[in-house]
Amino acid sequence: MDSVGTRASARPYARPPEGSQPPSLYEPYRATIKRAPLKPLVVLPHTLSEVTGPIFGHDRVGESDNDLTCQHPGEPIGERIIVSGRVLDSHGEPLPNALIEIWQANSAGRYRHIRDQHPAPLDPNFTGAGRTLTDEHGAYRFITIKPGAYPWLNHYNAWRPAHIHFSVFGTAFISRLVTQMYFPGDPLFAYDPIFQSIPDERARQRLISKFDLETTQPEWAKGFKFDIVLRGPEATPFET
Repeated sequence: MDSVGTRASARPYARPPEGSQPPSLYEPYRATIKRAPLKPLVVLPHTLSEVTGPIFGHDRVGESDNDLTCQHPGEPIGERIIVSGRVLDSHGEPLPNALIEIWQANSAGRYRHIRDQHPAPLDPNFTGAGRTLTDEHGAYRFITIKPGAYPWLNHYNAWRPAHIHFSVFGTAFISRLVTQMYFPGDPLFAYDPIFQSIPDERARQRLISKFDLETTQPEWAKGFKFDIVLRGPEATPFET
């Protein structure tokens, strides 16, 4: 397939350029040591099963699902931001009706999840999850709170840079891609093995959003642009 979930045709899978995607095994990222495949992968040819159901159901995406700041009675704590961009195929063509889901930590760097027990406060007015569909131009938009950095136990004094997780679905569940969006100028980039697991520096830069003054709304929220390119030489790095 050339695009995620396209029903037009099932094209042969094109391998990403060398070094543009993180490897399955990257020893500085300790979790990959146990979960990386020990034997060579068997590549299965794409068939119609990749471009046909089950579909995710567009009617279940609400109009306000893309605003993570209005899901509770009160205002969440933190810096309000607008994250927008486009989903594009390897030819630069937009992908309409793709389902984008995001999840993230709150402004203190804590997820609303039972396994996240580090000593940072939970925000009763912020759940940290949202979703939307791309429009006919492949564009999406989220309103949220800028997440905080948080500690993790990968190595001594390990901290994850502030980031937002992105999931992109085509018209079938099998066509899911997952990645992370970072913020410009983060001093933790050099110390984060997840970010550094991508060998190509140019590919790493494609995970960093760009401040966008046109999206920024005066006295209300800063704007960041983050385009997602599915394949080709400018493809966004995805989690394997």
